[in-house]
Amino acid sequence: METRKMSTEKTFEMKSVEEMAIKGLGVPLEPNAEVRVELGPKAMAATMTALCLSILLAALDQTIVTTALPVISQHFGSSTGYIWVGSAYVLLNASCAPAWGKISDNFGRKPMLLLAVATFLAGSLICGLAINIKMLVGGRAVQGCGGGGITVLSTIIISDLVPIGKRSMYFALVGIVWAFASSIGPVVSWRWCFFINLPVGGFSMLVLWFFLKLKTPTTNLIQGLKAIDWIGTFLVLGGTVMFLIGLDVGGVIFPWASPQTLCLLIFGVFAWILFLLNERYLAEEPLMPLVLFSNRQSNFAFAICFVHGLLFIAGPYYLPLYFQSVLLASPIKSGVYLSPYLGALSAASFATSFWIRKTGKYLLAIRVGLFLTVLGHGLLINLPLGHLWGKIIVYLMIAGAGIGPNFQSPLIALQNSVDDRHIAPTTATFGFVRNLATSISIAVGGVIFQNYMEAQFTPLQEVLGTDLALKLSGSGAASHVGLIATLPESARVVVEASFLSGLQKLWIFYTGVCGIAIIVSVFMKEKQLKNHF
Repeated sequence: METRKMSTEKTFEMKSVEEMAIKGLGVPLEPNAEVRVELGPKAMAATMTALCLSILLAALDQTIVTTALPVISQHFGSSTGYIWVGSAYVLLNASCAPAWGKISDNFGRKPMLLLAVATFLAGSLICGLAINIKMLVGGRAVQGCGGGGITVLSTIIISDLVPIGKRSMYFALVGIVWAFASSIGPVVSWRWCFFINLPVGGFSMLVLWFFLKLKTPTTNLIQGLKAIDWIGTFLVLGGTVMFLIGLDVGGVIFPWASPQTLCLLIFGVFAWILFLLNERYLAEEPLMPLVLFSNRQSNFAFAICFVHGLLFIAGPYYLPLYFQSVLLASPIKSGVYLSPYLGALSAASFATSFWIRKTGKYLLAIRVGLFLTVLGHGLLINLPLGHLWGKIIVYLMIAGAGIGPNFQSPLIALQNSVDDRHIAPTTATFGFVRNLATSISIAVGGVIFQNYMEAQFTPLQEVLGTDLALKLSGSGAASHVGLIATLPESARVVVEASFLSGLQKLWIFYTGVCGIAIIVSVFMKEKQLKNHF
């Protein structure tokens, strides 16, 4: 018999964690005690291949549509499509992440990961067959829900299988998969952005089914469902959705002071407050244990994670807009033009993993990464109007090199500062914070750019006339970049300069935010990593 102490301070004597879950007590499966299974080299290689393929799916559909968004918006004749096709995915991705981690405690990592992949593939099929913008956005929301599970559960599984001192290499692979997804996405037509997921996802599920060896708790379905913090799940989901929609529509579809925007933002924040109160006072097994935020070093790691989430999506999302609007590149070429950024990101991520594994230190990697990020994004403010490739490539490489180290370093710092029994909720919360940041980044970046372009209507009207000025200003600007190449040279130069100025405002914002993160990193302390469970 063994004694386990629950978060409610009640003590129960049971034979196993599984028995406790069966009796409906909602005790999470302890990764270090029950989940970890020693895998041989071949099984580990197969498992990592399947996990990387799964992560590739989630990453691909967060980045794959960025260069195709203007084409998609134009295909469906929807100026708001540029916002919602991208936002629907990241919005549900962020909102659902905490729930996937907690549910996997009760029902097992492997079944929940397979369910997440299946959900993602269902959304992909809906998107590929979409006959209107509403169907496409709905499919993207389903994809986002599954993608949130894939990202979080894959990271948790890596943490279950690999000691913290050796995780940096595996987390680096995750960062490289993200970079690879950003580079291959634009080379396919927009419908195949979604159809391509079906064979890849199916193969990934087969490999996971046969090679992923994790012990699964024999939790009774009804009791397992009762043990889930449903109130917290719905509050965090509703609050996140309302707040992010408020950011998306504010200043674009509705004025910031409009009742629609204010209600979404206010009630979103209110739902989050209720969520925190529920986690603190009501939930027996909290979705997001507030003890995670009682450690100052953990909070610093969460802050770095948030800033990194803001910035790492900015490059793949807004650089293609620069390539297509200012350099007049096609969607395919804009993907190729991202190569210096993504190559530097991958190299820096791998170098960081070797450094952490060899030295057991992560703080220097965090600080160097943030410094290069500030420098690189500061240089992006000065991106040229013409094809000055020497300058463009250097700027992109520095910005990418800054993003690479902080894919894994803050997560390792965070996992190193909490007990093993909190690894799953910690990793899920980390994923939630990062996904929330990417959602906010896309929304705020869109607002900054579109509000600037709205102010350009009058000067563009003098050059283009009313009809074209309406299409190339405000919320319609990003979805009509294909028109720029058709303009006479005198008008085209004016439009290109307007787009470049709007994008410069974005890079100023991102540079300032990262500067704050550098200050935060000064107060972080380092703890030597363990090389065992």
